[in-house]
Amino acid sequence: MTDRLVVIGGDASGMTAASLVKKRRPDMEVVALEKGHWTSYSACGIPYLVGGDVDSIDDLVVRTPEEHIRRGVDARVGHEATAIDVDRRHVEVRDLDAASTYELGFDQLVLAMGAVPRRPPLPGFDHERVHGVQTLDDGADLLRHAKEIGVERVAVVGAGYIGLEIAEAFVKRGCRVTVVEREPEVMPATMDPEMGALVHLAMEVEGVDVRVGTAVQGFDGRALQTAAGSVEADLVVLGLGVAPNAKLAGDAGIALGAHDAVGVDIRQRTSHDGVWAAGDCCESLHLVSKRKVHVALGTVANKQGRVVGLNVSGGYATFPGVVGTAVTKLCATEIARTGLSEREASAAGFLYEAVTIESTTRAGYFPGAKPLKVRVLAERGGGRLLGAQIVGEEGAAKRIDVLACALTAGFTVEDVLHLDLSYAPPFAPVWDPVLVAARKAWEAVQANR
Repeated sequence: MTDRLVVIGGDASGMTAASLVKKRRPDMEVVALEKGHWTSYSACGIPYLVGGDVDSIDDLVVRTPEEHIRRGVDARVGHEATAIDVDRRHVEVRDLDAASTYELGFDQLVLAMGAVPRRPPLPGFDHERVHGVQTLDDGADLLRHAKEIGVERVAVVGAGYIGLEIAEAFVKRGCRVTVVEREPEVMPATMDPEMGALVHLAMEVEGVDVRVGTAVQGFDGRALQTAAGSVEADLVVLGLGVAPNAKLAGDAGIALGAHDAVGVDIRQRTSHDGVWAAGDCCESLHLVSKRKVHVALGTVANKQGRVVGLNVSGGYATFPGVVGTAVTKLCATEIARTGLSEREASAAGFLYEAVTIESTTRAGYFPGAKPLKVRVLAERGGGRLLGAQIVGEEGAAKRIDVLACALTAGFTVEDVLHLDLSYAPPFAPVWDPVLVAARKAWEAVQANR
């Protein structure tokens, strides 16, 4: 009898696993269940679709259901997995178009349900004008609604990555945008306050009304109610981050881990034999803190999906972990981070030194040189690099990748200081900002031995 692999979730991790299994094991039956209308798409591109940088939803789709089917993967869109029986090896499936339910047996099961936008239990937050943005269906619905009502005023709740990108999208559409954040500064979960303040300033320069330290109380259909007064809004978009979509797994008795994400080992195996998990629904190991974390990024999802695909098809692969690297932008301002912020380092029990330096993206005398700031955290004593953040203009953000590599390798800031980075005036000062920050961090560590 031919083995059957069932994949729940039709985006990055799920379809990476499904496609790889079918390629390596053509004899295996592979069925992928997707609640929405699209498969294998770039959810990260949704804000740029809303803002007009991307012309069409189709541009965000890497491989359609029909293309998957032609390659041997039975991709079923509009089919929602509603229950899992790990003992009987069955998934209960709801065909949304036919309004019927059926059981689908499996030999191997991949959980790739993704994440869901955080939606606080506040009055009015179930209103049709309040949108979460996670799947391509969410993005299509938001864009349709914005065009339908001729949106002019948008309120964004939360000033994390999603909040910033959605704010930029509606600024580009010519809307009046207000961002409401309950913490004292923007990007509180990922950036240190002094770096968040730079982002805050950039938002205001672009015309965004930023209200920090402001708790949201509800939405009445016309205005967002906050502790500091109301904010009129045609649409409200949630930028509060996402939570792992792991309830289906938990209800089936599959063990959950960090932040109630599906618990996995280094091979992406769950607590049940033959059941795997990958992507935004599961946890990862943070290589700096050595703690399990929930990281909802397409880069991680694709890598974990590859590991699952190799393992299910008879190979051996592991996913070592993450260092928490992320990058975004707000109009002309680029924002990047990797490793631990001060809040995260303190929570993990590290003693550290933190330094911030100012520099330019090119030699200061070279045309087009743009300002940037780099902040580095180093562990006291040995000087191990713990984290870094960058805020600047064009040419700033991708420098974070050097620091991400250094974190993965376990470098000290002295090791970073001695890296043989490239130099020419059109690309960097003779001392690259990364090296300057590492040097200052090393000096701080030495001064506090």
